[in-house]
Amino acid sequence: MTNTETTPDSNFDAFVRWRPPMTGETYTCKVEESFDSKENKFAITLSSSSNDPKRSRPWKSGKSFTQIFSPSSINSGVYKIVAAPKTPLVMAGLTCNFLAYGHSGSGKTHTIIGYEYQNDQQLGLCLAAARDLFAALDAIQNETSNEAGSSAQLGVGVRLYEVRGKNAYDLFNGGLECHIREGSDGQTHVRGQTEIFEDGRVRVRPIKAISCWKFEEVRTAILKGLATREVGSSSVHDQSSRTHAILELEVINEELVNARNAVIERESELVPVGKRATDIYLDEQMKSLIRTPEGQYVENPERPLDRARIDAAEAEKKLFGLRVQEAEEVVAKCFESCPHSCLGGKFVFVDLAGAEYFELGDTPASKPKQTPSERLQGRQINTDLLALKEVIRARAMGHARIPFRSSPLTMVLRSHFVAERGESAVVLTVSPSDNQLSATLNTLKYGDLVGSAGAASTSRRA
Repeated sequence: MTNTETTPDSNFDAFVRWRPPMTGETYTCKVEESFDSKENKFAITLSSSSNDPKRSRPWKSGKSFTQIFSPSSINSGVYKIVAAPKTPLVMAGLTCNFLAYGHSGSGKTHTIIGYEYQNDQQLGLCLAAARDLFAALDAIQNETSNEAGSSAQLGVGVRLYEVRGKNAYDLFNGGLECHIREGSDGQTHVRGQTEIFEDGRVRVRPIKAISCWKFEEVRTAILKGLATREVGSSSVHDQSSRTHAILELEVINEELVNARNAVIERESELVPVGKRATDIYLDEQMKSLIRTPEGQYVENPERPLDRARIDAAEAEKKLFGLRVQEAEEVVAKCFESCPHSCLGGKFVFVDLAGAEYFELGDTPASKPKQTPSERLQGRQINTDLLALKEVIRARAMGHARIPFRSSPLTMVLRSHFVAERGESAVVLTVSPSDNQLSATLNTLKYGDLVGSAGAASTSRRA
């Protein structure tokens, strides 16, 4: 199997957000912005007054950026431009993805999640989106209140997990380690620990989803989950997030939740039946063969293969397999029968771990000490971000094959990226500090590539 996958052409916008300078920081770099009214895009020229020729050489982007946010921008202003216009798409059942990319300490978590959780003006993108999503759902339900039953109530299913190394960790389940695997259906599955019951059933649950029926329930769940996110020291930030956090907000109803749970139960019932069928087949094969003096295996004339026993086990396996299919069909019917197209619509927010760019001019004493484990994590993070960069570039350019299998992070994001008619955006968080000029430049170069590719994708569809 190749390390690629086809995906539909899709829009991908790139935004730039400058964080305010911190106390004690120096900033001599010069930033110039230009706007092309024809293409409706911004370009950036970045230069430094440093005596170092490598640092003072100006760099200019293409016309790649949809919007540039100044250091004085607040979260509500960023949300209004970046995510708020996508709410109608989610309410139409589509998936919209938002990623924050940048070096440690540049404001990714502040942008995606925020820190002032009770201040509407400073809510991160995810909480502001959840608030507006519930407002839209409430409007629908008020219109149909006389027709809808209790099971038709619309809510938001929330999943929160982090990707670290080769595995995912469920933040709504105590940070439980989950395995990232590609199934026989070609889809990526993130599964938790295996539960074995006395009756032989084997259940492997997916990432936990919390059903929320009010915005406050979403806020409470997210804050509780974030409390277990792993932190550590980096080259810039002594409490930098060392994982990629992924938050999903999906429009649900009780009928859909119950149907999905039924699929999990039917799958748990199929496992022991399938194992029993395999064991019977192997047992019959062993009993029906004998070994000759020459070491060859031939049919045992005194103990022929009990085909009836094998067929009975296979028939039982098929029966339980059909029960799984029937449960999956019920899930599909939930979408077909729902009078609201918003069911299954999804916001996906990704707070990427900090990219570990080392500025050559820094001295070792200026960097927080890292453990060997944290240094290893830093290298893995850079590997993940490189893989993500290639996926975004190939996807935005409309390439026939997309290298989703390049890393666990891109495998997990695959289903969101390939969602039909969905849209995506990346917010590039950058610092004006001289000490982080190299990191800022790397982030802008990355965004220039993504934004220019996204513009080309838009041109092809026009």
